[in-house]
Amino acid sequence: MAQKLSHKDSLTPRVATLSFLHDALNDAAIDQAIVIYFKAPHSFTAEDVVEFQCHGGSVVAQLVLETLITHGARLANPGEFSKRAFLNGRIDLSEAEAIAALIETKSVDAAKMLTRQLKGELREFVLHVRELLIEILAFVEVNIDYAEEDLPLDMIEKIKAKLDTLAKELFKTYESSKRRQGLMQGFKIAIVGKPNVGKSSLLNTLLSYDRAIISDIAGTTRDTIEEELRIGSHLVRIVDTAGIRQAHDVIEKIGIERSISAIEESEIVIAMFDNSKPCDHEDEEMLTLLQQYASSKQILTVLNKIDLPNHFDTKRLVTEFIPLSCQSDSYELTQKLETILDQTTQEDSIMLTSTRQIDAVKKAYENVQSSYQLLGEGELELFAFHINEAIVSISSITTAFERDEILEKMFSNFCLGK
Repeated sequence: MAQKLSHKDSLTPRVATLSFLHDALNDAAIDQAIVIYFKAPHSFTAEDVVEFQCHGGSVVAQLVLETLITHGARLANPGEFSKRAFLNGRIDLSEAEAIAALIETKSVDAAKMLTRQLKGELREFVLHVRELLIEILAFVEVNIDYAEEDLPLDMIEKIKAKLDTLAKELFKTYESSKRRQGLMQGFKIAIVGKPNVGKSSLLNTLLSYDRAIISDIAGTTRDTIEEELRIGSHLVRIVDTAGIRQAHDVIEKIGIERSISAIEESEIVIAMFDNSKPCDHEDEEMLTLLQQYASSKQILTVLNKIDLPNHFDTKRLVTEFIPLSCQSDSYELTQKLETILDQTTQEDSIMLTSTRQIDAVKKAYENVQSSYQLLGEGELELFAFHINEAIVSISSITTAFERDEILEKMFSNFCLGK
C-alpha cells in the first residue's frame, strides 16, 4: 500500500524517504510526505509498520486515510496499536496503561511519573515482588509432601522475616499510590465552612476572576462549584461547597450533602472560619466534622477576613491557621498548598496509576498478611494457597488476564488508533 501511494519500487527499512503521495482514483498527488518503513519486529507493534509524516491539517491526513482504505486498509480500533504491541510482547499491561494515561494527562508531574513506568519501573517492582513470593512458596511447598516432618525453626523465622519485609513494601506502595491518585487528573481541593465565611470569595481570588456569586446572604452557594487551576506545576481541581449548617430547605440540604461528599473525595480540605465573628455552634459543628477526617485528609485551617476586627476565639482551632483576606491576596495559602503538593509528588515509592493496579497490590498485601499467621500455625496448605493468590494478584499488573473480553474492555478506553 505504501508503494502504491508513493510510487516507490521499494522502501529501505528505517530510512526516511521524501515522496509525493497519490490518490487511488486519478493518481493525482495529494501531498508530499516523509515515508518510513519499520520492518518487523523493529516497530512499536513488532509487526510491519509504515509511517506517513504528512503536512499538518485534517484535510490532507483524511485524504491519505481514504486512499489507504481504498487500497484495502481499515481504520484502527481504539487502542489497537497498543493492544498489538502488548499481545506481541513489546510492552506489558503496566506500560500499556501508562501510554493511555500519558495521552490523557494534564499534569506535568503525572507525565513524569508515567514516563518512569514506560521505562519499566513498575515492571521491575512487580518482578521483584513475584520472585520473592515464589522463593517463599518454594521453601514451603517442598515440605508439604513431607507433612510428618516439622519445618526447621530457623526456616520459619527466615520466611516470616521475608513476609514482614514484603508486607511493608506492598503496604507502602498501596498507601502512597492512594494518596497520589489525584496526580493523574488533578488533586482535588475542597473549600468548606459555614455559610458566609468567604468560600466563594476565595475561589474567585484563586481563579483571578468572578466565578462564584458573592453576597451577604447566608446560603447563596447552594451547590458545589468545581474549577481547574494550576498551583506551581500542579493541576488541581478546586471545589467551592455550600455552607455546612443545619438546614430546613430541601435544596440547601442536598447542597450540604454534596459538600460533605466533596470532603470525602478530596485530597486536601481548606476549612474556613470568619475572623470578624465569634465562634458559634455552626463553627463548632464544622470543627467536629473535620475531626472525622483529620487522619485521612490534609486539612488547612484558614481564618478569613483578617482585615476586620478580631472576634473569633482562635484557641478553638486545633491546628495552626493561615490568616487570610480574600480582598487582598491568597499568597500564603497558595504557597502552603504548593508545598503540600510538592511533598506529595516527590515521594520515592513506586506509583500505581490505575484503580486496577491499586486493587491488585491491595489483594497481594491482604494475602501476604493472611499467610503470616497460617505459617506460625503450621497450616502449610492454606499458607501456600494465600501465597499463590498473592502471586496471581501482583502478576496481573503486567501479565495478561485469562479472559479476552477483559483485555477488550481495557484497550477500548484508549483514543482511536494508539
